[in-house]
Amino acid sequence: MNIKALQKALPNGAVAFVMSEVNRLYFTEFAASDGFLIVGSTGAKFITDSRYIEAAQKEAVDCEVELSEVGDDLYTQLYETIDDFGGKRLLFEASRLTVSYEEKFKNHFKKYELDFSNCLDNLISELRMVKSEAEYEKLLGAQRIAEQALNETLPLIKPGVKERDIAAELDYRMRKLGASGVSFDTIAVAGENSSKPHGVPGDYAIKNGDFITIDYGAIFEGYHSDTTRTFAVGSVSEEQKKAYSTVLSAQLAGVEALHAGLTARDADAVCRDIIKAAGYGEFFGHSTGHGVGVEIHELPTLSSRAPEDMVLKPGHVVTVEPGIYLPGKFGVRIEDMLMITEDGARNFCSLPKELIVL
Repeated sequence: MNIKALQKALPNGAVAFVMSEVNRLYFTEFAASDGFLIVGSTGAKFITDSRYIEAAQKEAVDCEVELSEVGDDLYTQLYETIDDFGGKRLLFEASRLTVSYEEKFKNHFKKYELDFSNCLDNLISELRMVKSEAEYEKLLGAQRIAEQALNETLPLIKPGVKERDIAAELDYRMRKLGASGVSFDTIAVAGENSSKPHGVPGDYAIKNGDFITIDYGAIFEGYHSDTTRTFAVGSVSEEQKKAYSTVLSAQLAGVEALHAGLTARDADAVCRDIIKAAGYGEFFGHSTGHGVGVEIHELPTLSSRAPEDMVLKPGHVVTVEPGIYLPGKFGVRIEDMLMITEDGARNFCSLPKELIVL
């Protein structure tokens, strides 16, 4: 399905050279650390080495699979494939291409027009931003695994437990429940450490009165989930309640505002304006959200710095994750992942958002 969409989007006479691991996964639905996916308007071929050939022939979709040659024979093999597809202009992933490979292609593909512009990157970004129902189900599968893992881990959080142990437990449970990996290094930071948006779990032992922020996700069939919740341990102060309430109000408003046609900048402003009005504007420094799919950070980005013409469309999957971070005290972040629809958004997340005291 994704390869066919790329074929339709290709300029006349162009052949796409897809080399990045993540984009090969997106198009073939097969994960491999090596290979070339060549896509022309008349066909598609995935060329990979002996480590993957047997599995790729069974699992890769919408393309022919061929064992790669070695040395100069590889470039003869690539030539033949390009010519079979009627290729005259070769499109490369400029943002992911190494200098070394660029030089190799310039030396070996002199008979073709080589396009190292952002043309292919832009085509792929446009395709990847709009998720299909099949992709929705994979994202939902990742979210379900993550939520069950968190629900199993929460009873273990209590005074004396270290941040790193909570992160390790959560990772273990996601894997045990069927995740092929974690979306990113799990964040489980408590007390003063929770004021660091991307803090690293360490040896800090949780204390009564701490906030603990957990930002994590699972990978399922190549697709990521991304969720954040902040919990209180033992007791909660009035200052903590106020900050949490402000973030919750901003997050709920941000979720409610999502719909096709809303600009990425306006989506960001909904959350940011509420936090500013409560007096916490300087303590919310990151973007309100980002796209999620076969990578944990994709387009579109819900940010005040997003392009003015970045408009949400049905099928876009984004996070809404406002936060308040008070250095030396604590931090709060609440995050859901949602798919945009014509009149709103479908929320992947079913976890409660009201302040929970563990």
